[in-house]
Amino acid sequence: MNRTTLSLIAAVTALGAVTGFATLNSPGAKGSGTAVTAARLPVERTSLLCPQPSTSDIADTSYTSFTPVVEGVSGSGKAQLQAAAEESADGSGGKKGAGKKAKPVVQPKEPGKPAAGDTSGPDAPALVGLASGKFAPGWTVQETTQVAAGAGRGLLGTNCTAPDTEFWFPGASTAASRTDYVHLTNPDDAAAVVDIDLYGKDGTLKSTVADGITVQAHASEPILLNTLAGDPQADLTVHVKVRSGRVGAAVQALDAKTGGDWLAAATDPAATLVMPGIPKDATSVRLVAFAPGDTDADLKVRLASPSGTITPAGNETLHVKAGMTASADLGDVTRGEAGSLVLSPTGTSVPVVAALQVVRGKGAAQETAFIPATAPVGARATVADNSAKGSTLAVTAPGAGATVKVTASAGSGGGTAVSKTFTIKGGTTQNVAAPVPSGLKGPYALTVEPVSGGPVYASRMLSATQEGVPGFTIQNLPDDRGTVSVPDAEQDLSVLLKQ
Repeated sequence: MNRTTLSLIAAVTALGAVTGFATLNSPGAKGSGTAVTAARLPVERTSLLCPQPSTSDIADTSYTSFTPVVEGVSGSGKAQLQAAAEESADGSGGKKGAGKKAKPVVQPKEPGKPAAGDTSGPDAPALVGLASGKFAPGWTVQETTQVAAGAGRGLLGTNCTAPDTEFWFPGASTAASRTDYVHLTNPDDAAAVVDIDLYGKDGTLKSTVADGITVQAHASEPILLNTLAGDPQADLTVHVKVRSGRVGAAVQALDAKTGGDWLAAATDPAATLVMPGIPKDATSVRLVAFAPGDTDADLKVRLASPSGTITPAGNETLHVKAGMTASADLGDVTRGEAGSLVLSPTGTSVPVVAALQVVRGKGAAQETAFIPATAPVGARATVADNSAKGSTLAVTAPGAGATVKVTASAGSGGGTAVSKTFTIKGGTTQNVAAPVPSGLKGPYALTVEPVSGGPVYASRMLSATQEGVPGFTIQNLPDDRGTVSVPDAEQDLSVLLKQ
């Protein structure tokens, strides 16, 4: 084996540490004297981390695991979700229940078949998941919790996330009515060291305890944000940076008046951002944005509605000072129609992060969810834990129009998969009539695959009304990272180095 081949293997192995491992021998990769065409191959390993769902005595949590059917994967493999050791909520590092081996709440099934499980009460742990072989490409796990009363009551949901080294959370808060935790879960055999930076409306918040947080191996630690900051902040951007190791991160936002939900990490800072799937009956929408660089950002604010892109009256632009968190109340911006918010630069391109806080209902019957800016669907995206009546799929094409195929899997207890194709006009958002499996029993998964046209963005809303409160939660559908680009090992690496 020559040196260039060895170097290529090292490069592919490093990539596999982030997105999974792909077989190196690629019969589909082709090269010439000036360029090499990489083949996209299914990943062979992936991991997912689910945060501790709730500390409420009356919390009921369900999990749904699903892997789409993918051509070209090996005929073997496995997927499993195991309890992570819990650590103290005050960040002291003291373990609670360490060493306990709980029965898995859900046992993943063959690709194409969802698996469901549930748990209840305050002792449900965070989960560490690992999938290999045919179970790995596109593996997704949804965690959904119902809390009937108390702070954060309502429907809380999150897609379990892959471990990474950096996360942005615009939309967190340490206001008097809010109790926000950032949950850190370590899937690896060595401890991870994490720094948390907080940015309010006036810039960086000083903290003596937010740096050098240790998350033990195979453990999870919830950090209460108001123990890291001084004065209460209505709008806060949280930046999680990992010094060593990897973690999964998510913010649990609990409000005494308007319920709560999980705030997932926003996509990486970019000049143009899309937040898809604002509910048509939203009574309040709040935009929170942050510019992490040294330059102020001036942003156009646009709403992609079913009929086209419009400018919200009174909120045409948003100025974001460098290093400071900015916000804008958009009110009932959708006015009874589906919508997605699109941010773009008015002039000089400056990267920003952003998220929406969305409220449905009025008075005492209010509930909250979040829509962080997300990456496009890409090749394929999947979301699990759908029901025949409680799921709403929103798809937006902010630029050119697009055609997408939506596939509903079988249910966890039975049913037949079905697909349907939709055309989304450019500059619009559509709440599409997603297909429902025939003979459905149990929750099912929805997979979105672009067929033609420009980039599309998507989200799914789950809703369940309890005692007059319109509980809901929204999950984005970015690319599932089920494949990785791999050049042919036989090609001369010097060709790649010249590009």
